[in-house]
Amino acid sequence: MSKKKKPSKKVKNTALVAEKNEEAMVEGILEGSPEGIGVVIVRLECGCKKMAAVAKDGEPASKLIMYRDQAESICELCKKDNGDYMRVTEAFIHWTKPEPSDAVKAKIKTKVLGSQATN
Repeated sequence: MSKKKKPSKKVKNTALVAEKNEEAMVEGILEGSPEGIGVVIVRLECGCKKMAAVAKDGEPASKLIMYRDQAESICELCKKDNGDYMRVTEAFIHWTKPEPSDAVKAKIKTKVLGSQATN
């Protein structure tokens, strides 16, 4: 039974970290947002992504950046609906080091992403 728990835990952790192609954007956002303690990453089903730095009080610490990997522009649908939340596939916060306490992370995560269960 413990063998079954380990793979699912591993899958859950990989879904909640920035991908290699997102790390440069995360670093750039944090560099321009000294008060940022993490970057919210929202992945949409179309392949577009939204990112913004978040401050220790859960408020935005940067402007929202929307982009699509290896594309000059976001998709036409996102241009129309600004990346509607109904098309979100994953949303999480990539924390800076040192990470805040679990209690602070939970409070910020609820404020920024809401209280619904996420992967």
